[in-house]
Amino acid sequence: MNLFRHLSTLRARREASREIDPEDVFLDSQNLSQLNIDQMQGQLERPLGKHIFYIALFVSFALISSFSYRLFAMQVIRGDEYKERADNNRLKKLPLFALRGTIADRNGNLLAWNSLSEASTTEAQKKIDDIPRRVYTDTQGFSHLLGYVSYPKKDQSGVFWQEEYLGKDGIEKEYQSILSGVQGERIIEVTAKQEIQSHNVIVYPTHGENVVLSIDKDVQAKLYERIEALAHRVGFVSGAGVIMDVHTGEILALTNYPEYNNNLMTNAVTKEEKSQIGEDLLDKRGKFINRVVGGLFTPGSTVKPFFAYAALAEGIISPEKNIYSSGQLVIKNKYDGPDTVFKDWKAHRYIDMRNAIAESSDEYFYQIGGGYQDQPGLGIARLNIYAKRFGFATTTGIDLPGENYGLVPSPEWKKKVFKEDWLLGNTYHSSIGQYGFQLTPLELVRSVASIANGGYLVTPHVLKRLTTASTSIDLDSTKLKVIQEGMRLAVTGLEGTAKGLNVQGVTVAGKSGTAELGVSKQLVNSWISGYFPYENPKYAFVVIMEKGDRHNLFGAVGAMKETLEWMRDNTSYTK
Repeated sequence: MNLFRHLSTLRARREASREIDPEDVFLDSQNLSQLNIDQMQGQLERPLGKHIFYIALFVSFALISSFSYRLFAMQVIRGDEYKERADNNRLKKLPLFALRGTIADRNGNLLAWNSLSEASTTEAQKKIDDIPRRVYTDTQGFSHLLGYVSYPKKDQSGVFWQEEYLGKDGIEKEYQSILSGVQGERIIEVTAKQEIQSHNVIVYPTHGENVVLSIDKDVQAKLYERIEALAHRVGFVSGAGVIMDVHTGEILALTNYPEYNNNLMTNAVTKEEKSQIGEDLLDKRGKFINRVVGGLFTPGSTVKPFFAYAALAEGIISPEKNIYSSGQLVIKNKYDGPDTVFKDWKAHRYIDMRNAIAESSDEYFYQIGGGYQDQPGLGIARLNIYAKRFGFATTTGIDLPGENYGLVPSPEWKKKVFKEDWLLGNTYHSSIGQYGFQLTPLELVRSVASIANGGYLVTPHVLKRLTTASTSIDLDSTKLKVIQEGMRLAVTGLEGTAKGLNVQGVTVAGKSGTAELGVSKQLVNSWISGYFPYENPKYAFVVIMEKGDRHNLFGAVGAMKETLEWMRDNTSYTK
């Protein structure tokens, strides 16, 4: 019994000394109902399956392969491209601006030039980013002729989105390709902080070509001054003037009042300067209209010399025949209603063609234009033919932007616009430059030049070196002489409407015009046209003063007279 107990004790000691496998513990503890399974007591944990390992291995391989391919593409396939991008982060290309060509008058006086005085302010930027400022003469009267420019522009990151100067009006716009030149290119090296380390020019710019105009700066300035002074003195809203060589078409002066400030348009920086531009844009007088080139005006009596020639050419009347002017032309109403009256500005009594031009008789031109009793008229169809023969209702081809062209009334035009038939009274009014008649001052000066030069329509131009063609309109010299004599008599005759141009030392032929405006006709446009010297014509001129009081006694003649007097004393153009 003791021996059995001793053996049992030894067996128990051996069992206690043996290591117990975890499986034994878990298998044993699994059957104990009091264990808390939620705390993993008595729960057998299974090892992960092999498929999890394979999935992890595949994902790792895919990632490594993707990164390897990406690295290979960046280094080998697209290595050059990324190298260039990296260089671009360090090396930047910037435009090297060409100097815009200067603009000078015929005598070498600068009208537009470049200045670096207002360019970038810091020394570092001056080396890299200078944009030369465009500067214009401060002499008044040149804004519409010269125009203005828009500078190269950057975005907020410093990248140029407009890499050139752009002409916006006048000569700057018309001769953009000549003035602008060809910009160069430079490379700068910058640090990560965008600090400039070095720079180098790789393409040098080709500077713009200098331009010389046919304009005489002093003559144009004087013409503007006289137009502006007259407008202020007697209340004209605006005015314009042009002087042109009758043989070559060279423009000696071309100016408009009022004008905008082209220095301000180009270089405005402050809030006040930009505000001034806004005010100019809203000015009811139309500061940005080049009236000489693009303004359309009722010409009034300035067209009479052209229709006088038409009447002679068509055999409607002889130069010596007198037409009686009572101060009004009356058309009897055949239906016993009120008569239709077409008024003249005064009673001229018996008057021939030369004096009709000189005194600007409306009644005379009513009759040769539309006919009256035994006096045949040209009729509206032939009025149109001769008007267009003298260059009306078409562009002149001047080398300036924005040219407009006028209108000669016709039955077709009236039908289209008013849905009405043409009447005899419309012909009467058209023959004295009223009704729907419209011209630009440039059209008129070219037509006047054709009377002065013997029958050639020249092409006006402001670039001195430009050679333009002239077109013969086949005028009879004998008949043309009558028109020339009538225009001279307008200046020298006692009753001449242009006698204000009878300037001592200058022989002028002229024709004035007064065009009534609106229904009330209380406002008028005042015209003066003509040429000089009379014996050997060199220059034709036109001045218009817009929207003045009809009772005013001072018109466009006054502005041109004072200009001619100054030219006589200070230039050789009048000789």
